[in-house]
Amino acid sequence: MSIEVGSKLKGKVTGITNFGAFVELPGGSTGLVHISEVADNYVKDINEHLTVGDEVEVKVLNVESDGKIGLSIRKAKDKPAGQGSSQGQGRPPKRGGSGPRQPRQRTMSFEDKMNRFLKDSEERLSTLKRQTESKRGGRGAKK
Repeated sequence: MSIEVGSKLKGKVTGITNFGAFVELPGGSTGLVHISEVADNYVKDINEHLTVGDEVEVKVLNVESDGKIGLSIRKAKDKPAGQGSSQGQGRPPKRGGSGPRQPRQRTMSFEDKMNRFLKDSEERLSTLKRQTESKRGGRGAKK
């Protein structure tokens, strides 16, 4: 069976490493699902999502000339019609810099925003003071 880029196949997880999982495909070939292609959200430990022997549906991302096959579980999942394009997958689309910028709508009150601003500015100011004091040699240094 020929494996083509873009095709969806059923496979069986044969091995798990800290960087991904090896999946045996129909026809006996094996491909790698990188840890970033296991789920839509961040995956810290792949063992929380997959175990050896699991049957998974994968999408073929690439087939290299040396026989390596790149696979994705998250791209094999069918998205509901209301979802956006495949670009970004859960991230806002990249801006090209053209057009007016829309402000994010948040439910923070003015007081919350002001408190957050004051906290951030105090932290930045203390960091700046620490850095400049260390360059001058601390308090009491000659100028």
